[in-house]
Amino acid sequence: MGTTSGNGRMGVGRLPTRRRSKGLTKRERQILQLIWSGLKNKEIGRRLKISVKTVEAHRANMMKKLDVSNTAQLLKTALTGGMVKAV
Repeated sequence: MGTTSGNGRMGVGRLPTRRRSKGLTKRERQILQLIWSGLKNKEIGRRLKISVKTVEAHRANMMKKLDVSNTAQLLKTALTGGMVKAV
């Protein structure tokens, strides 16, 4: 494991664990749950009363934050990280 420096940050050797999910906003977690439920972007937009472009932007932001490149990886990361609930 790494050691903390004077600024409280972990040094080299730090393992990225559940820290990833903390970066998701409430809206991103909501959209992630709807993706997990099998809804398409258009359906999510209709349900949340937001545009499809906004849904796509949230999805892209989540994928960037979680360092994944497709929806399958997004859902796998969400499942293993405890970010989604069974429906």
